[in-house]
Amino acid sequence: LLRAPDRRLLLVKPTYLSHWEIPSGVVAAGETPWEAAVRETREKLGLARTPHRLLCADFIRPGPGEPGGPRLIFDGGILGQDNLAAIRLQPAELEDWQLAAADHVDRFLPPALARRTRAAAAARHPVYLENGYPVP
Repeated sequence: LLRAPDRRLLLVKPTYLSHWEIPSGVVAAGETPWEAAVRETREKLGLARTPHRLLCADFIRPGPGEPGGPRLIFDGGILGQDNLAAIRLQPAELEDWQLAAADHVDRFLPPALARRTRAAAAARHPVYLENGYPVP
């Protein structure tokens, strides 16, 4: 989860989806989720960032067209104006980026991802979710 100085969140528009997402990717064989976050940020955005901490773990049940499993969101920190100007999208995967307030992500993200993103943005400590909902 990457934020601008005004706390808006970085959203990206994949070339292969009809909706927006937060910057993300898949953990490659032999790689940890932390290493994947560093690699994916570099590959997809052209930014060298090291995550600060885990914000959220969300378990998604498998379903039609959805493999399910855990989704992790790390705090990528604040992107200053120089960082925002340095964003270089991986053209094969991303076509655009924008900043959005956490309370407006429902306009751009699928419901479970919007819930997960809002929870991560508000997290003071790591939170556990299932399908984007807090578990009592």
